[in-house]
Amino acid sequence: MATIWRFGADVNTDQIVPGRYAPYMTSEAELPTFAFIEARPEFAKTMQRGDLIVAGRNFGCGSSREYAPLALKLLGVGAIIAPSFARIFFRNALNLGIPLFEADLTHLADGATATLDRATGIVTSGGETITLPPPAAWIREVWEAGGIVPYFRTHGHFPGQAGN
Repeated sequence: MATIWRFGADVNTDQIVPGRYAPYMTSEAELPTFAFIEARPEFAKTMQRGDLIVAGRNFGCGSSREYAPLALKLLGVGAIIAPSFARIFFRNALNLGIPLFEADLTHLADGATATLDRATGIVTSGGETITLPPPAAWIREVWEAGGIVPYFRTHGHFPGQAGN
């Protein structure tokens, strides 16, 4: 079982990890400890591997800081579910292998427990079963590989390109 961490709309990368905690200002090893340090100070201390972030629209807006989704990956976030994502955040998260699902589950309560079957996109919480819109097959392959670089190392090409 995963815990749901609810966030509102327009969560920006500076709320995820403020710039003064960038890895080049601190260290990559410390990076996960700064996730949501100002917006939800308890997040990095109490979040468990596999927990889910459920947010409003436009999650990850703001800058192109790759270290914002990296902090979430290093913490072990199981997936982020929001009606929409900022384009650059979506791409950075995909590159890192973080599962993102575009759906509005903002009716689910903060702190509720849930299960997510990434393969089927089925979320179960509080007796409710929700089927998320499925991502493209190549996106799931990148998730399973752990990101775009591990995918490339395994397959010798990027998704959608013919192998050599």
